[in-house]
Amino acid sequence: MTSLQPPWRALLRIVLGVVLSASPLVASAFRPVAARHAMVVSSEPFASEAGLEILKAGGNAVDAAVAVGFALAVTHPEAGNIGGGGFMLVRLAGGESVVVDYREEAPAAASRDMYLDSEGRVIPGASTEGALAVGVPGTVAGLALAHQKYGKLPWRRVLAPAIRLAAEGFRVSYGLSESLRADAEQLAKFPESRRIFLRDGRPYEPGETFRQPELAKTLRRIARDGPAGFYQGPVARALVETMRKHQGRIELADLRHYQAKVRQPLQGSFRGYAILTVPPPSSGGIGLIEMLNVLELLDLGPPNSYQSIHLVAETMRRAYADRAAYLGDADFASVPVGGLTSKEYAAKLREEILKAKAEVAVQAGHPADFEATQTTHFSVVDADGNAVANTYTLNGSFGSYVTVEGAGFLLNNEMDDFTTKPGEPNMYGLVQSEANAIAPHKRPLSAMTPTIVVQDGKVRLVLGSPGGGTIINTVLQVLLNVLVFKMDIRQAVTAPRFHHQWMPDHLVMERWGFSADTIQKLEEAGYKLEDRDRMGACESIEIDPETGWRFGAADPRAAGKAVGY
Repeated sequence: MTSLQPPWRALLRIVLGVVLSASPLVASAFRPVAARHAMVVSSEPFASEAGLEILKAGGNAVDAAVAVGFALAVTHPEAGNIGGGGFMLVRLAGGESVVVDYREEAPAAASRDMYLDSEGRVIPGASTEGALAVGVPGTVAGLALAHQKYGKLPWRRVLAPAIRLAAEGFRVSYGLSESLRADAEQLAKFPESRRIFLRDGRPYEPGETFRQPELAKTLRRIARDGPAGFYQGPVARALVETMRKHQGRIELADLRHYQAKVRQPLQGSFRGYAILTVPPPSSGGIGLIEMLNVLELLDLGPPNSYQSIHLVAETMRRAYADRAAYLGDADFASVPVGGLTSKEYAAKLREEILKAKAEVAVQAGHPADFEATQTTHFSVVDADGNAVANTYTLNGSFGSYVTVEGAGFLLNNEMDDFTTKPGEPNMYGLVQSEANAIAPHKRPLSAMTPTIVVQDGKVRLVLGSPGGGTIINTVLQVLLNVLVFKMDIRQAVTAPRFHHQWMPDHLVMERWGFSADTIQKLEEAGYKLEDRDRMGACESIEIDPETGWRFGAADPRAAGKAVGY
């Protein structure tokens, strides 16, 4: 691997340092967005503004989060959705916390070997493209449940910004235009997707207005009828007709059967901070707490030094090996949550890391009580101190590429997150076990990791990220950057990232920000290095524990926006 810090880039940093020190106005562009009362951070500016509109109208953090979720379904169609699913972590100012699990689930007609041919081989593309790849969507049910339990404003008011954006249209960004072009070949295979998202072969250019009347009609129906407007009636029938036309397996009974679930957050601790995150069927919370437990007592040295990267990467390897071995939907499989997240198990892993070298093979551990890309995240904090961390997804970019005819929304390809065949990697290269095998009404394992950090009883951090298998490690590194390396939230989300997921045995590093000396030491230690343009997009909020000011940081790897008042 060649140096990730060429001479011109080092020179640029010197010049920038001089400019920033001389110009407070320029320097402010590199600081987090500050607000006294409330903050919204998402990966798309129109959606962030929708959340701020609802907060200013008297809504709370949950109202604003629901507004952002529906707005992203309009303005960020590669990941924002009503045809996918995810997890919402809510922490109320009074201390109550809850997870709304609205992960997609397998239809009743799904079967363990549905993506294998007669000789037991994985059928290429069957679980990633087209109607057969679609799991039963959960987003509408999940957002509605969260609003019902914790929202303040009327349901119709909360959906109003998304309906307006769909009906009146919005200006297409450069990023959306390029994203549509990048996936044009796959979208064009499905006539309704080609008609709406590619204008029958004339892709949207930056600055043009994108109107979606069919989606606006669907959103109005949901605003009027609640979840029944999606899971029953004309929208449900259109979804099932689209499934049948393209050989999918979702039926009306699957839609009626689907329910979002309220779960208790996983709770961990790290150097005096309380960590709230998500339980199975996400692997994110278990992985994050397991890694924080291992790292808690280690001296990590300076950020992005050889010592820091080595210790964190070895921790990542072991956590992802455990993910592959043990994790799945806890409603269907026995998942050793307590063992994997125990301090005692972490101590064993820590001792192993301190003795091991990078080239030593890593196997899944043995926890004590054992009986495992395209997503978007948004964070919200309101004036009362209520906080929401929400991550949801279509799985791949534009999901399955299938659009529900007459309803205007894309469907997920979430079935690929199941174990299509034990030992066979999914689209993110993640190897998974029998615990995550396909079964009717089961929810596939996820890496989504919406997380809230609490200090002395008050919210300190709200964060999460997209990125497929890199999500957990992205959240881990931003947490470490703030809590250990004392960066502000803007610095923390901007800093370069690395990733190890056990298999394949590569240490993946972003192409910028790491010194040549550090890279050389990693190679000499036996790491197989691989570079990547970027990892994740951690949309985050930090609250100053002394003043209560909110600081928002939209990750520069995406085109998001932090807004507040």
